[in-house]
Amino acid sequence: MKKLKNKYILLIITLLFSVVNLTYAQQINTDNSKREIKKKLTIKEYKTDARGKDKTLDAEIKYNDKGYKIEEIEYAKNGLKYRNTYEYDSNNRCIKEVLYDDRNKVQRIRKIEYNPDGTKKAHYNYLPNGRLYSTKQFEYIY
Repeated sequence: MKKLKNKYILLIITLLFSVVNLTYAQQINTDNSKREIKKKLTIKEYKTDARGKDKTLDAEIKYNDKGYKIEEIEYAKNGLKYRNTYEYDSNNRCIKEVLYDDRNKVQRIRKIEYNPDGTKKAHYNYLPNGRLYSTKQFEYIY
């Protein structure tokens, strides 16, 4: 009786492990599929009134040939509200963000550093003149 019980427990554990493994693989495939769709994509968002008239460009997002966001623009009634650009390393991790103001002038440059395991280590925020003005450190507690 005890051997049979142990076999059932082992079978249940094996099934649970298989389901978790399959779910993880599906998540990776979903992320890759989404990225595949976004290759060289530009998304434009338009704002209209309740009648569908007075159509104005509200936002624009551009992706590179690998499907990663490289530019995000938000518009105001009179033109540009802000613009962000993004740069990636060979591991497709965002390593630099540049924030521009409504006159398309650089407001902040953020450089991002990663740990060997791929988690974020730190953000370094610079003024347009290159002076470091703040940092953010990341700690992971498991």
